[in-house]
Amino acid sequence: MKTVLIFDHPYTATASQNVPHNRSFLAVLCQQVMAQLTQAGDTVDLIDLHADGFNPVMSAADLTNWRRGRPVDDQVADYQQRLLAADRIIFMFPIWWEVMPAMTKGFLDRVYAKGQLYQADSMRTKLTKHPRIDVITTMSTPGWVYRWVFGAPVIKSLFRGTFLKTRLWQFKWHNIAQVEKKSLAQREQLLRRFKI
Repeated sequence: MKTVLIFDHPYTATASQNVPHNRSFLAVLCQQVMAQLTQAGDTVDLIDLHADGFNPVMSAADLTNWRRGRPVDDQVADYQQRLLAADRIIFMFPIWWEVMPAMTKGFLDRVYAKGQLYQADSMRTKLTKHPRIDVITTMSTPGWVYRWVFGAPVIKSLFRGTFLKTRLWQFKWHNIAQVEKKSLAQREQLLRRFKI
């Protein structure tokens, strides 16, 4: 099984070591997820948006190509081919201001494109393997507040607003709330228990 993992954090997926001001719990979690998938026999294709220098901004020229069903650039075309081959897609990012960071939003805008990854007339996905979509997030907000007070906006935008709309039904959200308030021992316990 081929898994495409889209990782979005400014410190990149390599920030899994305990280096002050260049460390990310999400990067540690990414390394663990990739190890779990590899041990299960999956092939993991990592798209590390910051490491790749991905540009999330849709320019006027990009929008013209997007409307004509053409890739906006070579990097986007490469990402699209990788997604077309996926049996499973995993997004990993921190929740900022209750939604995904700009890189992930830009990835959806520029890569998951009309005429290329979904049909323009019916909105039906062109991902013929109908991959399972997993979203793994970290956040500062308490989990219950995010769900019950804010209404889990990232799930509304990703599942309802993007994947369900294009008929990708298999979707699961894995969230770790209040990471910065957890002790090292608590974080290590979370990592031991986390299964994808």
